[in-house]
Amino acid sequence: MKALYTRVSSLEQRSDRQLCSSKDYDILVEDKCSGAIPFFERPGGTEISKLIKNGILKSLSIYSIDRAGRDLRDIINTIYFFNEKKIPIHFISQGITTLDDTGKENPISKMVISMLGIVAEMERVQIKERQREGIRLAKLKGVYKGRTSGSSEDVFSFLSKPKNKKVLEYLKKGYKATEVAKLAKVHYNTVVKVKALGLKPAA
Repeated sequence: MKALYTRVSSLEQRSDRQLCSSKDYDILVEDKCSGAIPFFERPGGTEISKLIKNGILKSLSIYSIDRAGRDLRDIINTIYFFNEKKIPIHFISQGITTLDDTGKENPISKMVISMLGIVAEMERVQIKERQREGIRLAKLKGVYKGRTSGSSEDVFSFLSKPKNKKVLEYLKKGYKATEVAKLAKVHYNTVVKVKALGLKPAA
């Protein structure tokens, strides 16, 4: 089975650009989450992991290296895992494949992937820095005031939201956070927050 993996950072973003020749693949796996989340902790990554465990995934294609993630260590660990399973990853826009036709690691690809992984990680840092700078300038202009005092949502109201109630139900049934995020169609961070507030250990 040949799989195509896509990732965008938010629910509002579209992955159309990454769907090149999607008809050439047996399955499309999509994630809508931050690239900082480890690959196999994402809903899509969990789905791919199951395909690997069942022995049916033969190759994985990803539009570009930054779609695999924006943390160099996780990118390298993910590729290493796939290499151990003899499953090649093809990065479409860079024209790079991790393994050759004989199943051996491509040393040139390894070097290029490491370099581009560093670039992806640096871009994530720069994005955060631009956000912080934007907030700082907005504060100086008196435009940004942050959260209004007393406007923070109380725990009961947060957990009473329909989607969050569904998240809590799945968590109580023993589903993993990544699975819950996909089932309830919410962000992974929301699941983590619901888990922290709604599943507090008994005193």
